[in-house]
Amino acid sequence: MNRSGNTGKYSSSSLETEKAGFLFHRKVRPMKQKTLREDRTAAEWNYVADATRRRRRISQARFFLVLPKNYTAVSHTLLEQEERKLDKKKYYITTAIAYTSGKPHIGNTYEAVLADSIARFKRQQGYDVFFQTGTDEHGQKIELKAAEAGVTCKEFVDNVAGEIKSIWDLMNTSYDKFIRTTDADHEKQVQKIFKKLYDQGDIYKGYYEGMYCTPCESFFTESQLVDGKCPDCGRPVTPAKEEAYFFRMSKYAQKLIDHINEHPEFIQPVSRKNEMMNNFLLPGLQDLCVSRTSFKWGIPVDFDPKHVVYVWLDALTNYITGIGYDCDGESTEQFKKDWPADLHLIGKDIIRFHTIYWPIFLMALDLPLPKQVFGHPWLLQGDGKMSKSKGNVIYADQLVDFFGVDAVRYFVLHEMPFENDGVITWELMVERLNSELANTLGNLVNRTISMSNKYFGGEVKRTGVCESVDEELKAVVLGTKAKVAAKMEELRVADAITEIFTLFKRCNKYIDETMPWALAKDESKKDRLAEVLYNLVEGICIGASLLESFMPETTEKILAQLNANKRTYEELDTFGLYPSGNKVTEKPEILFARLDVKEVMEKVEEMRAKEAAENQLEEEKEEAPVVDIEAKPEVTFDDFMKMQFQVGEIIACEAVKKSKKLLCSQVKIGSQVKQIVSGIKSSYAPEDMVGKKVMVLVNLKPAKLAGVLSEGMILCAEGLDGELALMTPDKDMPAGAEIC
Repeated sequence: MNRSGNTGKYSSSSLETEKAGFLFHRKVRPMKQKTLREDRTAAEWNYVADATRRRRRISQARFFLVLPKNYTAVSHTLLEQEERKLDKKKYYITTAIAYTSGKPHIGNTYEAVLADSIARFKRQQGYDVFFQTGTDEHGQKIELKAAEAGVTCKEFVDNVAGEIKSIWDLMNTSYDKFIRTTDADHEKQVQKIFKKLYDQGDIYKGYYEGMYCTPCESFFTESQLVDGKCPDCGRPVTPAKEEAYFFRMSKYAQKLIDHINEHPEFIQPVSRKNEMMNNFLLPGLQDLCVSRTSFKWGIPVDFDPKHVVYVWLDALTNYITGIGYDCDGESTEQFKKDWPADLHLIGKDIIRFHTIYWPIFLMALDLPLPKQVFGHPWLLQGDGKMSKSKGNVIYADQLVDFFGVDAVRYFVLHEMPFENDGVITWELMVERLNSELANTLGNLVNRTISMSNKYFGGEVKRTGVCESVDEELKAVVLGTKAKVAAKMEELRVADAITEIFTLFKRCNKYIDETMPWALAKDESKKDRLAEVLYNLVEGICIGASLLESFMPETTEKILAQLNANKRTYEELDTFGLYPSGNKVTEKPEILFARLDVKEVMEKVEEMRAKEAAENQLEEEKEEAPVVDIEAKPEVTFDDFMKMQFQVGEIIACEAVKKSKKLLCSQVKIGSQVKQIVSGIKSSYAPEDMVGKKVMVLVNLKPAKLAGVLSEGMILCAEGLDGELALMTPDKDMPAGAEIC
């Protein structure tokens, strides 16, 4: 069978060919075998091609299929599909994986929608796209949240990951893979990566001491703190010291600096690049903590199981494990095809981890770096960053209930500047829906269909009765594709949408210029009226096809009402493909109904009041339990003042031999060191004690416990279940500070 579908006649020598293949007239270049299947038949084929012909569109190329006589012919449709795959350029795009500490708000959801719009547009351009997103599910914060909820860590992340995935699906994101860092194959590869980096000397064991932020799961030096708090989230930090494995960041720092300088497109926008270079790389990198022992919910270091892999080496590697990376050299064909990533799309708050830590990990693994990392701005509420404590959190599903999926997609994509933070409010959502979606787009489609039905019974016919204003319209319509492509190449998604709506606005202006209602009054202008309406339908078809990457459901609705097919990317350069004589729908659907802002805000206030009541009820349920103990005899103030309490720093600690309960600590108090024996072994390991600052009763008369001299008392609290907690100052105080 030849390419046109007609039965072809082959020479006897051709029929004797033992393998299926494509024959070309000139230069022959064999490529890897593929397996093609159709129902239960298959043909192995050896593909050879003329390099110049392969650059042309498949419909224009002249290929000839030769099959061995013992094979059933494979449909040329399937062969065309395989050929297109070979011709497509790959495009691998990722989002940051969402942390499963709770339900994502609209600011978190924005990133998934933004990545989806880019992935859809690349597919429209003909790229072989792989779009990966997912969830980051390990860490101390998850362990604490699960304990608060009274469930296991796995149960907790299963629930939140399911909620995140459902919101991504609600927003019509077309991801190809949703990875979870609790996936068994990911965890296995992370362990192998950690061991490989350790074996080659990039990871070593040591101790980490610094200021730790639990929500961010990050250590900071004193100089990195802002007003004594976490520089990333602004929350309080606590001093911490623990055994840990470290990655030698400085080993690769200069190589990374050189890469950034040689590839200016690597970090975008440019302001993010300048921040990373000036604040982190050029001053010098500290080695990075890549394991923890103070919590258990993580991927165990298999050769030292009391350690779990720290968040960034676990989370960042999803970009390669998700497409089949194996550090033993058994990576999948997909990994070989898709890596390096074309775009990591992330929030500006985690740009450091993606443009410093991640590239250095890849260098250590001898892998190419991603082509570009784009740190997008935040979507803020009108009164600042969203937080539950402020009561200003907006969720995607709430917005969808009010406005619909595509209206929400339009807003978050169009209202976000390229570099600066965007703002979302309920009032602004209503204003944009009414002015842009209902008036500019919805009204245009509705008017065009209604006039076609009113004047021609729904028939849209091309008559060729043209005027100069038609050419002006066509120039705008046909020029939009290139403008959108240029904006999308720079990831200026908001500007790309603006270009499409400029097309729709030009169509509205065309209605005002041509005045179809006036033409309808003059029978001699009937053909001119038909041409005007044809031009409007054609312009809307092209605009709707360009809109699909951003508002896919709206594109589908518009084209269905116009009884039109979506244009291919190549067809967007041509005006006049709408079939003359075609009929639009008899009853146009309202795409976006106008809303009254007062009514919307009344419903929002009702919703907020209900949420506040539910949160209050939840807080009451979660109120911490209290402990009542038997009262002891009162003491006088003078008796109390005889006791001397000071802050002590534990500099060494060991278990007391032959005792199941006692630990012996060396405690620095001012310039002296006291030995104190405490019955806290059930709650603290000796290595966990070192570095802690505790409250000490200093002038307790020395006594021997289990034969070991104790020169004071470390103060603890005891919970309902007998678990002990050291009394520690909530600010960093010097050893010896008086407690008064």
